[in-house]
This record gives sequence, structure tokens and C-alpha cells, in this order.
Amino acid sequence: MIVKKNQPRLYEAITLLFSEPPFDETFATAEQRSRHGGRLEMRRVWVSSALNEYLDWPGVHQVCKVERVTQQKGKVSREVRYAITSLGKQVGPVELLQHIRGHWGIENRLHYVRDVTFGEDASQVRTGSAPEVMAALRNAVIGVLRNEGATNIAAAIRENGWKQDNVFRLLGLVKA
Repeated sequence: MIVKKNQPRLYEAITLLFSEPPFDETFATAEQRSRHGGRLEMRRVWVSSALNEYLDWPGVHQVCKVERVTQQKGKVSREVRYAITSLGKQVGPVELLQHIRGHWGIENRLHYVRDVTFGEDASQVRTGSAPEVMAALRNAVIGVLRNEGATNIAAAIRENGWKQDNVFRLLGLVKA
């Protein structure tokens, strides 16, 4: 789970550990490099179990510092995030880096579809529980279409939007 500043004590404890580690602390580390078109990307992870006894967080077994450095068209950007995991020491930094990257791939894929295909960021629905209901409906549509094997949600919506029988079939309201 990514740790954000809305959990100030947890965030501060983890940032302090990695910025000013105890004298005898050594971190397990891993690094991954990749190229996507003209973009170079490097990810590093530092992992520790030093805070396990200190943190009042159920199930925590390791804390992580994740750094991502990208270079594209001469511009370099650096992002640092912190995370906690219930995965024990048997899951090393290489595997944790893969888990973290996989999690963000899923997150980015879902948010991209919700924003681009459904125009979620431009939505005028802002009061009461309506925004949560709309987000749940969008997620349900994406889930149903992905379950049917759709890789392009926009195309699947166009294909099924005009065919009410398909929509009812996808929802399991009629037999195929």
C-alpha cells in the first residue's frame, strides 16, 4: 500500500528511516531499467523491516522507498514514494518492485479508461453520493466488459451500446 501524507505519523516514520537510517541498518535494494520509445525509466526500491515493532499498523512486515527517474527529450523527472507491505522478508526487493509496478499498471489502466473513455475528470456530478455511485457504475461496466474479453473498452461500448440484447446478456439478465 502506498503511504501518503494523509497518514502523517506513518509517512514521517518511513521517510525518517530512509533519510536518516540507524547506524547498523542496511537496506535490501533492487533496480529496474526500461525504455519506452524515447523515454528512459529507472526504478529503485529500498526495503526494510526495521519499523515492524515500532509501527502501529496491522500486518506490516516491510516498508519501502520507491524512486522512479524518467528521462525524455532531455528532461529528467524524479519521483519518490513510500509503501508498506504485509509481504514478509521471503519476498525480496526484486519481487516487491515487480508487485509495485504491476499495481500501478492496473491503477493507471483503470484511471485512464475512466477518464478518457468515460470523461470522469470532466464530470459535473459533484454532490452527495452521486460521484461515488457514478464511479462504481463506471467500474462495473469496465469489469463486465473486461470479463467478456474486451481489451478496448471504448470499442466494446460502441459495439454493445446499440445492441440491447448484448447488454442484457452481458449483465446475465437473459440467456445467450
